[in-house]
Amino acid sequence: METAQLKQQLKEQIIEFLNLTSLTPDKIKDDQPLFGDGEGLGLDSIDSLELIVLLNREFGIVIKDPKEGRKILVDVNTMVAYIEKNRTK
Repeated sequence: METAQLKQQLKEQIIEFLNLTSLTPDKIKDDQPLFGDGEGLGLDSIDSLELIVLLNREFGIVIKDPKEGRKILVDVNTMVAYIEKNRTK
């Protein structure tokens, strides 16, 4: 799967998994921070757990260390790079 397709798929999955019904994939920028107020999506720690479940369920990626999770769940670009390197599905 090409990187652009994976980014689109991931955005759709984020919206679905986190029930962000007010968003569409084109409203999420690839480099937009997922967490924090301001220009980010404003996700919280519960959302980070949901994203970890998403990575496991959809891509076979297991994240056990919270520090590793913070490095991966930065933005769509960072998540896609990690998925491309580590996916098992």
